[in-house]
Amino acid sequence: MSHASGLCRHEGMKTAIIGGTGTLGSLVLAELTQRGHDVRALSRSAPEYRVDLTTGEGLEAALAGCDVVVDASNDSSRHAADILVGGSRRLLAAEQAAGVKHHVCISIVGCEQAPMGYYRVKTEQEQVAIHGPVPCSVVRATQFHELVLGALTAGGRWRVLPVPRARVQPIACAEVAGVVADIAEGSPGKERIQVAGPQVTEARDLARTWRSVTGRRVALVPVAVPGKLGRALRAGVLTTAHPDVRGTTTFADWLASHQ
Repeated sequence: MSHASGLCRHEGMKTAIIGGTGTLGSLVLAELTQRGHDVRALSRSAPEYRVDLTTGEGLEAALAGCDVVVDASNDSSRHAADILVGGSRRLLAAEQAAGVKHHVCISIVGCEQAPMGYYRVKTEQEQVAIHGPVPCSVVRATQFHELVLGALTAGGRWRVLPVPRARVQPIACAEVAGVVADIAEGSPGKERIQVAGPQVTEARDLARTWRSVTGRRVALVPVAVPGKLGRALRAGVLTTAHPDVRGTTTFADWLASHQ
């Protein structure tokens, strides 16, 4: 059954994907293209539709004729607020001028409960989208398997891997992309759709799985994240017991298929 069942379908819609060359954006682009839609990738490095969310440069031309915009942009640097919050305002204004009918904002499960700068920015970005001038849907996802693998690989370079105490619920990015494509095909409806992985687990168990599957000889060192953030992560604020869509591919299975 489609995740957007009951919603109006738009055949052959023109869709712009902000961050369309990124991990999630490129998969959403491939999924919508496969479904027969006219899809364009927008980013600072896109070969055809180059845009800059910090200035709004390139947005007018890139959005011309588009029905739907999927905002899969991401930034975790100190400039995150300008790109994700300020950029959303610039993007939505350009969408309104271009006559875009549906804005899909990609966000994070539990972001409003995690007391950390990046999650606060994502929460504010959601609010800008929900209260913006273009009808909106928000797709909230848990951490991607790809993100977990990247963090473990980077952290394990020195054969000692610090692992924070945290409850997580990772999901394959391709499964999120399918849901985002469904929502993009539908009409703006429910404000937030939550997509989560099949299992809630401890970060240390993911690290053990990674070490076992990859054969890496790395010492896992437990690390206590202090203060409110540590309590929030241990409590599992970035997980959800009742997602709207639950993924089926575990981290172990996904990792085994990516070796």
